[in-house]
Amino acid sequence: MNIGEASSASGVSAKMIRYYEEIGLIRPMGRTGNNYRVYGQEEVHILRFIKRARNLGFSLEETETLLKLWQDESRESSAVKEVATAHIGDLERRIADMQGMVKTLKHLANCCGGDNRPNCPILDDLAGDRTVGDGAVGKKIRA
Repeated sequence: MNIGEASSASGVSAKMIRYYEEIGLIRPMGRTGNNYRVYGQEEVHILRFIKRARNLGFSLEETETLLKLWQDESRESSAVKEVATAHIGDLERRIADMQGMVKTLKHLANCCGGDNRPNCPILDDLAGDRTVGDGAVGKKIRA
C-alpha cells in the first residue's frame, strides 16, 4: 500500500509517517519504480503502536524505547513497566502544575472587575506587577 493508504489504515498522517521515517523511529520503506513508498500490514501495525503511545503522552524518545521493547521478544516486562511508571510520574507532575495554574487564574479572574475600567489584575500579574497589600489599592511595585 502507498503512504496515503497506510495513513488511512493507521490513523497517522502521511506527514507524520514521513517525519517518523526521517528521524529513524520507523525504518525507511521500500520504494516502487516510480519512487512511491510501499507499506505492509506490519508497518501499519507499528504506526498504530506509535500513535497509541503518542496519544498516551509518551515522548518520541519514550515511544522509541517502547517500540524497541515491543519488538524485542526477549525483553523483561519490568523494563516496560519502568518506562510507564516514569511517565505516570511525569503526567502527575504536569497535572499538579496545571491545577496550580487553574487555581491562580481563577483567583485572578475573580479579582478582575470585568468592567469598563482599564485596571486588570490578570494583565498586572502577567506583567509581573504586584498590588501593594497595605490598602494602597492601585499602587504597584515591580516583582
